Amino acid sequence: MNEAMPLVIRCYRDIERLPELSLPEWDLLIRQARRAGLLGRLHAMAEQAELLHKIPEKPADHLIASRVEADRVASVARWEMGQIAFALRNLWVPVIALKGVAYVLNGSAVANGRAFNDLDILVPKPVLADVEAQLMAHGWLSTHLDEYDQRYYRQWMHEIPPMRHIRRKTNLDIHHAILPSTVARRPDTKLLLEDALEIDELPSVYTLSSIDMWLHSATHLFQEGEFHTGLRDLTDLDLLTREMAGQDGFWERLITRAQKLNLSRQLYYGLRYGHRILGTPIPDEVFAATEAFGPRHPLKGLMDNLFQRAFLPLHGSCDSVVGPTARWALFVRSHATRMPPHLLLPHLAHKAFVTPYQQWKKDREQGGMIPKG
Repeated sequence: MNEAMPLVIRCYRDIERLPELSLPEWDLLIRQARRAGLLGRLHAMAEQAELLHKIPEKPADHLIASRVEADRVASVARWEMGQIAFALRNLWVPVIALKGVAYVLNGSAVANGRAFNDLDILVPKPVLADVEAQLMAHGWLSTHLDEYDQRYYRQWMHEIPPMRHIRRKTNLDIHHAILPSTVARRPDTKLLLEDALEIDELPSVYTLSSIDMWLHSATHLFQEGEFHTGLRDLTDLDLLTREMAGQDGFWERLITRAQKLNLSRQLYYGLRYGHRILGTPIPDEVFAATEAFGPRHPLKGLMDNLFQRAFLPLHGSCDSVVGPTARWALFVRSHATRMPPHLLLPHLAHKAFVTPYQQWKKDREQGGMIPKG
């Protein structure tokens, strides 16, 4: 194992080394893992490896606290999905749970110790307006009231503006696809809905199939451009892979499904960086079969440099001076792959200049320094 890797990655790859850490190393590990959102996950891994009794008391307290919080979030998320299903009961519409809440509902090991902030659901686009109206009637309100943001989400994005419950303050993202309509090669949502799996204790609530869940996790990670939790999300893919790799025909079905859903590039990146950074076990023949899905040189080398820096925890001990530049470049890339130039450039200009000015003006008005109107 490369000893130049951040300590949190080394410990994730080899959880058995936890009892060998010195207290200064524990201090560093806890700081890195907290920034990466991996403290609760390390607890779950240590528990599975029967190592908790070998960990010093003070470091163990940090792991336990994060695990308790993750378990609380999971319990709340399960309850909230029941409330969402109740609010939409008269629509007879399938509600597909995505990402963190989906891991909780299907009992995946990926959910163990994984905290998250938002609920994400997918519904058919034809009923999107009805879903929004029913949720508003049950206390959910849009959080983006700016006219430009409303138009941007509703006209171009694969989701409506995020909603928040007026009393419980729970955040909800409602998707009608997993990629925007402006992306040329994107999955047909109907294919995802056809293979969705219903949750027994929550009628009308579903998760994606295990294969589609893997591909959506990779798509979210490599298309959204959000890398503040990038390492945590990469461990999601690693754990999903280890959980499913033993199933008969898994690799063949994963590759075939990725091609059918137009997600071959996302598959390639998920396999490549999971293996490189986390040691995800990938058969050589799978690498050979997916090599054509990746970019050509020299772009491949550039993407390696960007992603391998972006996946480092946002902690001073491991985030290099070029880390922010790498994350910025990938943020721009994510927008460029989702929007054509004639839409992208005005959008970036609006966010860079108009939005800050509007916020400055609003703050000044609220402070009584300039008159409204």
